[in-house]
Amino acid sequence: TSEMLQKICIRNLVRKYCQGVTAERKVQLQQKVVASAVFRGKKEGYQQSINQPFMDTRLKESDINPKVLQLIHGEKIKYVTPVIKYDRNGFKARDRLLVLTQSSAYVVEMAKIKQKIDYATLKGISTSNLSDGIVVIHVPEDNKQKGDVILQCEHIFETITKLCMLANKQNLVKVVQGSLQFRIGSGKEGTMVFTVGQEPQVFKAKNGQLTVV
Repeated sequence: TSEMLQKICIRNLVRKYCQGVTAERKVQLQQKVVASAVFRGKKEGYQQSINQPFMDTRLKESDINPKVLQLIHGEKIKYVTPVIKYDRNGFKARDRLLVLTQSSAYVVEMAKIKQKIDYATLKGISTSNLSDGIVVIHVPEDNKQKGDVILQCEHIFETITKLCMLANKQNLVKVVQGSLQFRIGSGKEGTMVFTVGQEPQVFKAKNGQLTVV
């Protein structure tokens, strides 16, 4: 009888907790569950990020240039965050916005859309096991795409979680060690190397590889 009452009590407590969870809290918990599945035990800094709530967005829709809003008219904007984009050739750093809608990801420069990635065509998302904020969005090799997108995000766990959930492709996120390959375009590939150092850096090494410290 004691065991039966114990089970009933636990079920009752769980039921009360679930009924008391707000819609906002439920969304937060769902995102944290996905983040745990993707990053737990794989990427440095994840443990420290657990108690930090994910924001709905880092920038408001009003922070986006009206011309860009016109171009993506009809798609509901779900998340916007500032990023640094690295050119595929030369790896020059450029300030950009990453805009995630219900169906696509956009890399935006001021009043221009530099690249659009439909979630249906997204091939993968890669990041390293170290504490850097680099994420590579892998795209198909076709005439519509210039090549894979190399971004640096301040809120890496939040950004990748939002992206893979909107795309419904959590299983395509890879946490790599040492290096990764990315597509430059026209059938060419580049190499990104991850290493540990005294200060965080991202630069083009003498051998032509993009090095992330």
